[in-house]
Amino acid sequence: MAFIYLGLGTNLGDRMANLRSAQDALADFCRIIDRSRIYETAPVGLLEQPSFLNMALKAETALAPIPLLTALKTLEKELGRVDGVRWGPRLIDIDILLYDGMHFIDPILEVPHPRLTERRFALAPLADVGASEIHPVFCKTIAQLLDALPEDNGVKILSETGCG
Repeated sequence: MAFIYLGLGTNLGDRMANLRSAQDALADFCRIIDRSRIYETAPVGLLEQPSFLNMALKAETALAPIPLLTALKTLEKELGRVDGVRWGPRLIDIDILLYDGMHFIDPILEVPHPRLTERRFALAPLADVGASEIHPVFCKTIAQLLDALPEDNGVKILSETGCG
């Protein structure tokens, strides 16, 4: 079994329900160990869209990185995600942020997520459930990476407890 950290995001429909549905469906191939707080965040890239809800999960899975990615993409589609413009609105987005402390590069997947260290909306929830985890490329804790980011007023805590 591998310890993984997943980032969940949504900005369409009933955002809290989308997060709950994703967590429920993840039970088919992951055991959720911990949930972050829920953050409301401004969009990145394409700014003319609704705010996102973001959270992170610490989980355990028997799936290797590529089968995990395949399962997550299938799950997103089953939950109603449709392909659209890059960084555009989405019903649900599930990213592999960290996988068992490894650095993994494949044409379809890079773990840790390649833009993780630049994104407060991903690092803040990740720090809630994995602050002491070491980023295998930068050799710093998630808390240190979060502290190194400039303040971002577009990220605020919406809920002190993750839905689930």
